[in-house]
This record gives sequence, structure tokens and C-alpha cells, in this order.
Amino acid sequence: MANIVKIFDTTLRDGTQGEGISLSVEDKMKIALKLDALGVHYIEGGWPGSNNKDIEFFNRVKELNLQHAKVTAFGSTRRKDTLPEQDANLNRILEVGVPVATIFGKSWDFHVHKAIQTTLEENLNMIYDSVRYLKSNGLEVIYDAEHFFDGYKNNADYALKTIKKAEEAGADWIVLCDTNGGSLPHEVSEIVAAVKQAVSVPIGIHAHNDCELGVANSVAAVMAGATQVQGTINGFGERCGNANLCSVIPNLQLKLNYECVSAEQLETLTSVARYVSEIANMHLPVNQAFVGSAAFAHKGGIHVSAILRNPSTYEHIAPELVGNKQRVLVSELAGQSNLVFKAQELGLDFDNNNQQSRQLIEQIKEMEHQGYQFEGADATLELLIRDAYGQQEELFTLESFKILVAKHANQASVTEAIVKLNVNGQTVYNAAEGNGPVNALDNALRKCLVEYYPELRNMHLNDYKVRVLDEKDNTAAKVRVLIESTDFDTTWSTVGVSGNVIEASCDALIDSLRYALLGKERTTIQIGEQRERVGVVNH
Repeated sequence: MANIVKIFDTTLRDGTQGEGISLSVEDKMKIALKLDALGVHYIEGGWPGSNNKDIEFFNRVKELNLQHAKVTAFGSTRRKDTLPEQDANLNRILEVGVPVATIFGKSWDFHVHKAIQTTLEENLNMIYDSVRYLKSNGLEVIYDAEHFFDGYKNNADYALKTIKKAEEAGADWIVLCDTNGGSLPHEVSEIVAAVKQAVSVPIGIHAHNDCELGVANSVAAVMAGATQVQGTINGFGERCGNANLCSVIPNLQLKLNYECVSAEQLETLTSVARYVSEIANMHLPVNQAFVGSAAFAHKGGIHVSAILRNPSTYEHIAPELVGNKQRVLVSELAGQSNLVFKAQELGLDFDNNNQQSRQLIEQIKEMEHQGYQFEGADATLELLIRDAYGQQEELFTLESFKILVAKHANQASVTEAIVKLNVNGQTVYNAAEGNGPVNALDNALRKCLVEYYPELRNMHLNDYKVRVLDEKDNTAAKVRVLIESTDFDTTWSTVGVSGNVIEASCDALIDSLRYALLGKERTTIQIGEQRERVGVVNH
């Protein structure tokens, strides 16, 4: 049986200290549900002694009926020269009614003297009294030894005395914190091993990422005997962030055979990472390990040729194990193998020796030379392939469009788009206003088409991006427009390129509508579903 490691998520507390991150109570409730479904063991909801928003969260989280996670409130040890019964911070933890308290105290003698300005002995009393008070009120207590690794390196004897006081007071967990994020994996391993010899309470690790080692230090701590890992989804947190649980969990579970969550829960990891990123309004890096959209993406033709034979040649795990998927990028670096993969995904019979395929790859290379980029525009790429193989019916064509923008002093501008389409052999005119030229054009195109294709009412634009391709040309520069659309069931992206931003936008919009009309007839064969992998079991 695999060794169990408890996962302590502090996205809702430590994660919100990251620059640019602010979560409402509703946001925190939604994320808590996702974390519980993922199977984390503890959810740190906030610091009730610091703000009313966190108090509201603790009051409302009781409505959620969480199935896996215990909710914990954060706080500090009592103030110096104060009884714990009189400490507002500790009493606020009791008032919110959580089953678990997580409190931090000082481990570094330097901090005792400079930060809280008290004696070493009083600091030990503060730790003991606070843990004992919370335990006497029936709570499970997790003691976070702040700056423990720095404190141990400076004065090992005193650092150990602090956690022994927490143990003596009845702490259920002692978590060693690399608060400044400056420790190295070999130091973490050695110090955790020494602590394991000194105390009998279960040990945890709380690592920060200031040296890009948050995940490595967490893994090193577990291998040295820690059985709890604290971290955040996507590594959100102050400064350079916290240990990223989206990497910690699969590394421990898939590489080292520790049990963190169930295999089925692990398969939701990618969707949880992207959901939390969306709620926090933070961009999820495409190259983020395990859960990024490029984590299992292949671009070079030689690589793609190899993964078609056996995906393990260029993938360290099956992406499905963490809920991700294999992607093949078609670009100027691609060979026929890339198109073989994409065509097979679409259920098309692709012939390596077919002149058609060679012409298509040359067309794609020329388009990328002109500024197109298909890595983030799979829908446009699919349309190109289908057109090349005669698999796409021409449902409508654009004959012309006109954009009118009127602006009068002290009044908002008015934008109108006039569109002429050929739909099933009939000429269709329509006009629409919008809050800008792209919105007006989108509205006019839909007005032309919804009479013939009412399913387009369920589609809308999610995102719109413009990239200047050659800054030296200033306002005459060619631009690339990337549009993301959704019909609530799926999401797709299309691209257009032109020296005119409206024309580029129109091309991307038309591709988006064409792709939407593939509808339920669109078939996607996931090549990886039945593949065999060396040394990896598919779930």
C-alpha cells in the first residue's frame, strides 16, 4: 500500500497574497468546492482575525457540505505578555467554528528579537499557551513553524525547542516553513530528517518558491519523512508564490508512488487548475508542468513521428492521468507527421505520399510566414485541413462588408457594420450596430446567418486578442487577431492576419462561425485513448 501524504491547500489564504489576486467570498466558495472534489485534505480559508471577508467565508462555507476536506482557519500565537483567553486572534478562530486551527509562531531567534521584540523564553511560552488553548477547546491544531529552516541554520538548538513546545502542548501537526523560500533541496532533506528524530508528531512542509524550488523542496521533505504538504493551486502566493500543488501532487503520486488523492480525482487536476486560474483572473502559463496547454504539445516533425509510434518517446506520463491531453502543433517546423496526427484526430484518411498533403503543409508554412499562427488556433487549422480534403461544405461566403464609425463632440461613438453574404446561393444583406467595429461586424454576420442556422444563437465570443507582428511599421504594421468562441459545450480559437485589423478580425470571425456550424457532425478521434505506454498505466 502506498504511503499517504495529506494535502493542505492554502490558495484561499496564502494564495490571495499574490500580486493581482483578489477573491470575493463567492469566488472562495466556488474554489472550495473544486478543491474538495479534487480530494485535498485541508482547505485553509483565511485569517478571521484580520478581515471581515474571511469571517463571512467561514460562516458560509458550512453550507457547502464538503465531502473530503476539513476547513481550517489561520492565525498567530498569542501576543506577548497576554493570556491566550484574552487574545482576540485566537478567540476569533474559536468563534468561526472550524474543526481545525492553523497557527504560526517564531522559530528563528533573530525574528524573536527583531520582529516581535520579546525574549526567547516568552516566545516558547507563547507557542505552548496558544496550542494548548486551542486544543483545550476541542480543535485539531496544525502548528506552522515560521522561518524554521532559516532559524535551524542559525540556531538549531532553539529552533528545535520551539517545535518541541508545540508538541508538548498537544499539536497534531508540526509544519516546517521555508517562509523566505531560500532553502535548497538538500538542506530541506537533511533538516526534515533531523526533526523527524527529535519529535514524534507528524511533520509537514510549507515551501515558498523564491528560488524556483518550492516543488522540489516539498518533494524532498516528503522523501525525508514529511507526511503533509502545504501549497496552492498554480503556485499562487506572495512574491514568487508558494509550492505549486498542481506539480507536487502528480510528482508524488505518479513518480514516487505516494497516495495524495484518488486516481479519478487526479484526472480532474487540469480542469481544477484552469478553473482556479479563471476565477482568480490570472493567466495560466501554457508551459506550466502537467496542467498547461503546452505540457504535452509537440511541434517538431521528428517528435511527432515518434509519438505516433509510441507516445512515451516524448511524454513522461500519459497526459490523461492528470486530465490533460496530447496536442500536435502544426507550423513551419512541422512535417507530414504533424498533419497525419491532426488528420487522424478529425477522422480523415491521410496518405503520407499524397501530393495533397505536401501541398497543404506548404500552404501552412507560407501562411505562417505571412504571420498566421495555428498553435493557438486549432479551429482555423481544422477548417484548412477539411477544405484541402473536400470535407467542408461551403455554407456561406462573404461578398463584402462596410464599417461606419460616427463620432460627435461630447457624444459616444456609434459603429455600424453592413454585411453582404451568399448563403446557400442567396444574397443576404444585413446591418447591425455594436460598441466597436468588431462587435458590430459580429452582430451583422449573425443577423445574416441565424435565420438559416439558428444554432448560432448559442455561440458567443469569449476572448479577442490583437498582436502587432512588426512594430517597426508603426500604425501600418500587419496584425494577427486571435478570437476564442464558445457554444457552452466547447471552446475553439480562430485566427486572421492582415495589415487591416478589421479585415483580420473579419477573417477570424468567419472561421469561428464556420467552425460552429460543423456542429454535432464534427467528430474528434482522440488518438491517445487506446494507446499503450511503457511503464505507465492508463486510467
